[in-house]
Formats: sequence, structure tokens, C-alpha cells
Amino acid sequence: MSIYLDNSATTKPLPEVARLVYETLSGEETFGNPGSLHRLGVLAEKDLNESLDKISKLLSCKKDELYFTSCGSESVNTSILGYMHQNPRAGKKVISTKTEHKASLESLEKLAKEGYDICYLPVDKDGKPDLDALSDAIDENTALLTFTHVNNETGSILPLQEIIEIRNKKNRNTKIHLDCVQSLGKLPISLSRMGIDMASFSGHKIHALKGFGLLYIKSGVRVAPLILGGGQQRGMRSGTQSPYLASAFALALEKALENIDGNLSRMTELRDQFASDLNALGAEILSPSDALPYVLNVSFPSFQSETMLHCLEEKEIFVSTVSACSSKTKKVSYVLTEMGIRREIASNAVRFSFSRFNTKEELDQTITSIKEIYERYKV
Repeated sequence: MSIYLDNSATTKPLPEVARLVYETLSGEETFGNPGSLHRLGVLAEKDLNESLDKISKLLSCKKDELYFTSCGSESVNTSILGYMHQNPRAGKKVISTKTEHKASLESLEKLAKEGYDICYLPVDKDGKPDLDALSDAIDENTALLTFTHVNNETGSILPLQEIIEIRNKKNRNTKIHLDCVQSLGKLPISLSRMGIDMASFSGHKIHALKGFGLLYIKSGVRVAPLILGGGQQRGMRSGTQSPYLASAFALALEKALENIDGNLSRMTELRDQFASDLNALGAEILSPSDALPYVLNVSFPSFQSETMLHCLEEKEIFVSTVSACSSKTKKVSYVLTEMGIRREIASNAVRFSFSRFNTKEELDQTITSIKEIYERYKV
């Protein structure tokens, strides 16, 4: 029996989601194009609107503030590029950090090449932005702040309320985009009360399906569309919409939120015990102590990260490295580097990322397997 501990990369779809998708795609009248005028199209549009209703209620926002996309990266790209391109009078400065997901960093690099002023804040040892630097950086030319709610490599949680307070004090016209791909379904999210202007989400990180993303744009915020075509979704995101992907996301989100506080508490207990057991083996915990308990970044002395990954894989335990090695060069995680972690430690880093379905027995078995690996290599 395999043990899957790479849930920040993707999650296994819920059985209920798989059944829903099968029933939808195999039905006689449930496969239509929601843009078609005949009965099959009307039924498809009805399914789409029902999913939109459910999602908007679960995330506490208006229906017309949500847009379906193909993935979290598309949502991030649209937010950052779309806002800056649509609002040239808002200013030319964007503030972020270098520990963001590549979807954000590549968007910011594109803006930099177009002449925008991109300001990267330093982060502390826990991966949190330097708030004093943020206060100094925000000015009348600052159009956008874009940050990750939960870092995908370390689980570091953004101090959002402090950031909003600084924004409100320095320039209330500055908009905030939040990458919520890793926080959705794990931390409470109420879009109408969070004080943000845009947010990005992904389906396959909450036990829905790959190929579905969600974009939140607060009413009154203008964003240029990234994808042009038939004008679907009020012209914001053209392309034929997928009712079955939307309904799968709505169902998965509903299930994730059913016991979100209980799941967070249970996962905190499991993560703490797992971290303690790893410490006892001599591993170094790189995630901050107040990180989201669904992500644990660990460095194993004397073990390159890929070595540990493949040793665990031989035992049917699946994790992720946060460094990449090639024959010509050795690269380490840019996130860990920005946090000030030494290269020799970062090069041995492995990410364990959990879902609410992981058990104590699985984590205990993982510890036993790591002990066996250490014994095998006489570490």
C-alpha cells in the first residue's frame, strides 16, 4: 500500500468527484455546450450556474466576482498582468517577494521587461515579508501588492492583516492579489471580508480535477482579459466552459470546508509529532513553527534530496524535492535561499505535504522507513 505525501503538487480526486464526473460525461443530456441555445446547452448552463452559486456561497462573495479558468497559474497571470495592463494610471510599481510561485514571478518578470517597477521585499527566516520594508516601499505610484497566502514549499503563512493595515495607511488605492492555491480548503477564506481585491485558486489541490482554476475579482476592480475569443464569462475569460469541472470543484470545495477547523487541528497534531520524530533522527525542520501543518520542509544531513526521494519511493512513499539536480549544475530551492538557509542544507531538503486523509499510521510508517534508509546507508 503506497503512502502519498506530495499533496502540495496535486491531490487524488475524491471518489464522489470521480462518480460525479463519470455520471455527467456518460449521461445522455449532460454533455452539452453551455453556450448552445438548444435544450442540451440550456441544461449545461444550468449546471454551470448551480456550481457558481455554490462556490460563491462557500467563499462568501458575489457570483459575478468569480471566473472559471484552466488552472491556478492562469488565474495568477490574469490578476497580475491584467490589472496592471488595464490600469496604467494606478501606478507603475508592483510589490512582491522572490519566494512567490513561478506563476507570479514570471508575470512580474514580464512586467519588468515592459518597464514596470517591480519591488521585491526581503523575507525573514520564516519566509514572511519584511513589513518595515513594505511600509517604506508603498507610495503613490504603487498599483499592486501580490503575495502567496501559503507558501507551497514551506507552508509559511502570509501576515495578511498586517499587510492590509500597512496598505490602508500608506495608499488605500493599491490593490492586493493573493495566491490562495495552497490555502484553499485548509484555512478559512471569506473573500468579502478578507480585504483583498483579487485571488487565485486551483481545483486539483483540493481533491477536484486538473484543468480547473478559479479567479476572484472584487466588484469595481478592472482587469484586462488574458484569453480572448467568444466573450464567455462577461468577456473576462473566453473559451467554452466546462460544467463538469465546475461541479467537481464545487463538490470538492464543499467537502473540504465541512470540517476545516477539525482537520486543521488534527493535522497540526500529526505534523508536530512527525516533525519531532524526524528531529530525533537528526533531520532539520526548515518550515517555520507556525506554518500551515499541511506542509513540512525537512533537510536530511548527508542525503541529497533526490537520494532520499528515490529511497522513499522504493518503499512506495511519495514525497517531493525542493531542489533540482542536473549533470551540469546543482540548483537549490530559491525559496529556501531567500529565507537565508545555507546551500548545503537546502540541497538536502525534502517536502512532505499532507492531505486531510493522511493518517498517523502512514506517518509512523514513513519514520520507520527513514530509519531503515539510514541504517542501510549507515548514516
